[in-house]
Amino acid sequence: MNFDLTNEQRMIRDMVKDFAEREVAGKAEEVDRTGRFPLETFEKMGGLGILGIPFPEEYGGSDGDTISYALAVEEVGRACGSTGLSYAAAVSLGASPIYYFGTEEQKRAYLVPLASGRALGSFGLTEANAGSDAGGTQTKAVLDGDEYVINGSKSFITNASYAKTVIITAVTGKSEIGKNVISAFIVPTDTPGFRVSREYEKLGLRGSNTAELILEDVRVPKENLLGDPQKGFKQFLYTLDGGRISIAALSVGIARAAYEAALKYAKERTQFGETISKFQAIQFKLADMAMQIELARNMVLKAAWLKDQKRPFTQEAAMAKLFASETAMRAADQAVQIHGGYGYMKEYPVERYLRDAKLMEIGEGTSEILRMVIARQIGC
Repeated sequence: MNFDLTNEQRMIRDMVKDFAEREVAGKAEEVDRTGRFPLETFEKMGGLGILGIPFPEEYGGSDGDTISYALAVEEVGRACGSTGLSYAAAVSLGASPIYYFGTEEQKRAYLVPLASGRALGSFGLTEANAGSDAGGTQTKAVLDGDEYVINGSKSFITNASYAKTVIITAVTGKSEIGKNVISAFIVPTDTPGFRVSREYEKLGLRGSNTAELILEDVRVPKENLLGDPQKGFKQFLYTLDGGRISIAALSVGIARAAYEAALKYAKERTQFGETISKFQAIQFKLADMAMQIELARNMVLKAAWLKDQKRPFTQEAAMAKLFASETAMRAADQAVQIHGGYGYMKEYPVERYLRDAKLMEIGEGTSEILRMVIARQIGC
């Protein structure tokens, strides 16, 4: 068993780490405070090939693998949770389904600009009454001649206001047993009838754009149907499995940021004549944080490795996302505690890490849903 990264994986990680420290970290506080989406950062990421890491060069990508991509998400998330979330959503949700299930024509038309950084993508699955129960989708698509007409709405959609394309899930019929058949469509955001109705104000990750979408008689060519129309539900479940690896990696990045800030503060803060890093109560907190982050990262990399080997990874992705997200919350909470009163103040970043970490336990499958996924995988 070899835990070493390849030379290419190390090069990608180090390149992204250097970029994140130079271009992302310094804007994190301002991005969070103002809620500004840092579009210029994504333009630079596109120029460096960061948005195309897991895709082949022939489709505008960097010909990397899932491990390299997970390491990149961790580094971006460590620098800025908001930027990390939008990056993960653009690649795992906005572009990957086209790579997984798209035709050659769809890949040339839509994946190439997404992977090369000329455009951002988004994924419209969640609705007001279809969150954890994604099968409860109410958005509908009806074939009319050579076009599908889509009507419905989507909630909590990342990057929606800045995306050039959104992958929309919609009911297209009934199965033999009476269940909804859910299919996916590539919808350019300049299509008539497609609009962003509002942008959400959030507790954390405030610089990551999150919006509600309305689709009113949106017409797309039938060629924009993505993958097998009878297997749309399975397709987006596979997409979510991959997305959970990226959110797990993002969680590790946020946890690292919290841990590193707490360790630095503990070595500087003096009480009772010595730095608080000398107190066993603080040492135990930091030791637990370091241990849990290492475990979480190993779980992420195992799930990513299984995906790269084209082996089943649903269980491992769910475990990685569940453990890493809860690790991020614990690390951020303890970082605030170590900072004491200062941890509650805006002048230190740990309060932001705590706000950012909370969504990790909700998005891409809540902790409760992930425990259900794991239970099913182990035969319960």
